[in-house]
Amino acid sequence: MINFIDLFAGIGGMRLGLELACKKLNIETRCILSSEIDYKACETYALNFDEIPQGDIKNIDKISSFNFILAGSPCQPFSYAGKHQGFGDTRGTLFFEVERILDKYKPDGFLLENVRGLVTHDKGRTLKTIINKLNDLDYSVEYFLLNSSNFNVPQNRVRIYIVGKKGSQPNLTIKSDKGAIDSHSFKKNIIQGDLFAPINYPTKPLTVKDILKDIVEEKYFCSQEFTNLLNRAVRGNFNKLHGTRLIDFRGGNSLHSWDLGIKGECSSAERNLMNLLIANRRKKVFGTHQDGKSLTLEQIKIFYLNDDLEQLITSLLAKGYLKEECDKYGPVCGNLSFEVFKFLDPDSISITLTSADAHRLGIVINNRPRRLTPRECARLQGFPDSFKLHPDDRATYKQLGNSVSVPVVEAVIMDYFQNN
Repeated sequence: MINFIDLFAGIGGMRLGLELACKKLNIETRCILSSEIDYKACETYALNFDEIPQGDIKNIDKISSFNFILAGSPCQPFSYAGKHQGFGDTRGTLFFEVERILDKYKPDGFLLENVRGLVTHDKGRTLKTIINKLNDLDYSVEYFLLNSSNFNVPQNRVRIYIVGKKGSQPNLTIKSDKGAIDSHSFKKNIIQGDLFAPINYPTKPLTVKDILKDIVEEKYFCSQEFTNLLNRAVRGNFNKLHGTRLIDFRGGNSLHSWDLGIKGECSSAERNLMNLLIANRRKKVFGTHQDGKSLTLEQIKIFYLNDDLEQLITSLLAKGYLKEECDKYGPVCGNLSFEVFKFLDPDSISITLTSADAHRLGIVINNRPRRLTPRECARLQGFPDSFKLHPDDRATYKQLGNSVSVPVVEAVIMDYFQNN
């Protein structure tokens, strides 16, 4: 029997992963305590586990006997270790609460999950502090970086997983693998058949198109006004939006305000000049003092070779796409806060879901652009369709952006209990 507590529980993704793994291993489980402070996340948790998580773990002093800890966010940003109280202090962080509970109750083991930045935060000293504290409490630790896309979850999501065992070294077969760096690399790997294959990995991995709903409510489709703007850029072929980001200060597969005609329609020559400027202004040949430099006319002539440069600049200045300061020209980069900021490639994986932008991920199906639905975002995190979502869409998008990818937790837990 695994008696566990679920800290910083969110909507219960780690609990679900543990319960699914233990069910496959014929191990009984019992949740002794769940703790979460976001009341809407607690509502979703209650919908699925028939219990309302208790509040802030800092205010919980007595816990019934348990032998395993799940902690979905054990370390909010450390104020740089050593800044006020000496290097190695964890007070004032959420990890301190995990440390306090481990010291008091001495369970057999734990699984912690956090953002990949924990590995490099404060030049690695934050992670070293955590491991040292765990070792001081007689827990041996293994940690690894895993990408959800390697576990049949069509999302590029790299997270750190920290596993600990009381009194002896945990034995695990899973090893760190950050997977494909982006959707383009993932797609290339599928073609070449060169994907990392962890536990129970299928022959053909899931892609975005595999998680899309057959019937979608009209409210998720882009407004006519926004659709018209997109149409101006793609000339009716909305499939050109696959994998496209709406952003002004980056090149590559992007749409910009000048492509959409936000401040006035641009000619192909004007768009070409703006795109060349975006692509070239970061080059070191123009200096290293600033990212995204403004350039002089003579510098622009290095990469723009047509004789209509001054005419185009005059027009773009008048429309407001360019600005001039001290005889240097730079793009006026707007914040493109549109209904969609990134259209996913249906034949690849999604970018990382975040709490801020999960509601603005898009897809084009049957030549119609729309946003991903909450259920599709849940599928991108590996939640089964039986998992109940909060009736407030906005809350659900936020919750899923903050959640774990369930199949990754399931795989780590299975590995742990099969080998320890």
